[in-house]
Amino acid sequence: MPLVRIDVQKGRTPEELRRLADTIQDVMLDVFAAPPRDRYQIITEHDDGHIIAEDTGLGLERSDGIVIIQIFQQGRSTRQKVAAYAELAKRLEAECGVRPEDLMISVMANKYADWSFGMGQAQFLNGTLSSSVG
Repeated sequence: MPLVRIDVQKGRTPEELRRLADTIQDVMLDVFAAPPRDRYQIITEHDDGHIIAEDTGLGLERSDGIVIIQIFQQGRSTRQKVAAYAELAKRLEAECGVRPEDLMISVMANKYADWSFGMGQAQFLNGTLSSSVG
């Protein structure tokens, strides 16, 4: 894990959505040190007007190309989070054409007890998964 939610407005092709998800996953592997095959992503497309993202007084001009990323994880340092913000902005612009002004990211921390990967079990707590996987 981390679990990554990706919210966009409708209009991208399936190939563009996959490239977006793949680029984000590459950053999770490279910057957040997620293990290989540790990929949990949810892409949600919204109708026009269903994403409202003002600029928080920063003077940003948002477009319909907005991408909002929520990352649920535990154990990442502030340094890793800041590096992920910068790397996501850089790679998503270069590989997917996402303007940095249209990228919003939020990272939420949780604990091992907050995860079940299936079978009604808490795999981090019962030892099925090592805490080094998170």
